[in-house]
Amino acid sequence: MASFVQRGKKIVAIGRNYAAHAKELNNATPKEPFFFLKPTSSYLATGGAMEIPTGVVAHHEVELGLIIGKRGRDISQADAESHVAGYTLAVDMTARNLQDKVKKQGLPWSAAKGFDTFTPIGSFIPKTSVPEPHDLRLSLKINGITKQDGTTADMIFRIPRLIEHISSIMTLEEGDLILTGTPSGVGPVVAGDKVECVLADGLGKELDTLDFTAVSREGGYKFQADE
Repeated sequence: MASFVQRGKKIVAIGRNYAAHAKELNNATPKEPFFFLKPTSSYLATGGAMEIPTGVVAHHEVELGLIIGKRGRDISQADAESHVAGYTLAVDMTARNLQDKVKKQGLPWSAAKGFDTFTPIGSFIPKTSVPEPHDLRLSLKINGITKQDGTTADMIFRIPRLIEHISSIMTLEEGDLILTGTPSGVGPVVAGDKVECVLADGLGKELDTLDFTAVSREGGYKFQADE
């Protein structure tokens, strides 16, 4: 399953799964999980360059990624773990000013989340290396300064509930990635920034790292603010 980036058909991203993050963006805490989709063309391997389109305010959201190992539909919470192949460290980059603009207009967020390079991704971590996924620490630094530092213990909806909910709507397939939400501390990344992320277990043992550099995108989309 180390080839999940090539094999998976979709990225399912859970929104507002940490109460402090929902609060910092003035969003209501959801009563049931909700999600949006990101294209697999947005993957960026660790060490790469994350491209910021012209005029876009890009925000970082570090997350625990969950990799599906077995196809399933209407998966029960009791059976959810059998569908998990492993985990990864990921960043859900967001064009925040574009997202804010389209939300005000009642339009979808796909563009704000779907730019090329907007899903930096770490390596595959087998499920056997993560005995308790709800006791992991996620951290993100920009130019050596810590911006996000949270624990998966603070998830509002735990992983079996996420798998149950998503698979009640759409079939989960081998290689698909679920982004499980981000802790508080999200903020801007600008061209020239060096971003370093770490996933550690409850004892502080490092499980994965993810690094990338932000650059300005040449050509392509240009954000236009409302006049």
